[in-house]
Amino acid sequence: MLIAENPPSILSKAFDVLRAFNSHERVMTLTELSRASGLPKSTVHRLLARLIELGAIEHHRAGYRIGIELFQLGSTTPAGVMRDAAMPHMARLHRWTGHTVQLGVLRQFDVVYLEKVARNSKSSDPDGVGVRLPASCTAVGKAMLAHENLEDLKHFLPSPLPGLTPHTITDVDKLIPELRRIRQGELAREREEARLGLACVAAPIVVRGFAVGALSVAYPSDVELDPKTGTVLRDTTAQLAKELKQGLPEHARWFPRDV
Repeated sequence: MLIAENPPSILSKAFDVLRAFNSHERVMTLTELSRASGLPKSTVHRLLARLIELGAIEHHRAGYRIGIELFQLGSTTPAGVMRDAAMPHMARLHRWTGHTVQLGVLRQFDVVYLEKVARNSKSSDPDGVGVRLPASCTAVGKAMLAHENLEDLKHFLPSPLPGLTPHTITDVDKLIPELRRIRQGELAREREEARLGLACVAAPIVVRGFAVGALSVAYPSDVELDPKTGTVLRDTTAQLAKELKQGLPEHARWFPRDV
């Protein structure tokens, strides 16, 4: 016997509208929000009215944008603690390398980028803050996956792994040995696995034995990095981890595992 699924709640529909916004579409019209969310215009219109009352959405000329209230709420997340501590280190690393520096955290088998420091917004740069990518395709993701239980990981990772380019590793049995080498001290690397023309090198931020995040340096794949980049990157993540541990309140049971 087939069991009827519950219809989407008002809350889930509201999140469909909120998720319609992205780094490329920061201001959207009613028609665009309806199309992107897959909801009727009348439903979107009613939801927008309520979201505006709550401060989650704001009017912007002829369209709508995410409200400052959501930005304020987002800044109170545990991950925000690490982002704030990382920013000075990221700025120094960016000045030293001359390349884009990114901070990411792990969410299941994806990496979510919390911050980046870049010279400009050219297409050769990685995607922006808030972007979510398969961790196995990125250096920053590999750096964190390598500090998981690798015996368990090889059974839980999706097989085949998601592929973003022809260079992406999609075979779990090929990824695990690479993660073991990273766990043993190698830097995490990827070349054109997430985006053609782009390469990255990354090191984890390890606190209390857990990789709570990772920093990466992203650069054009046809560029040779300074040989000292790995040492500077490791020193940066080690110093950041030390500061995070020292500044951690005793009652902060959520840290570091639940960043």
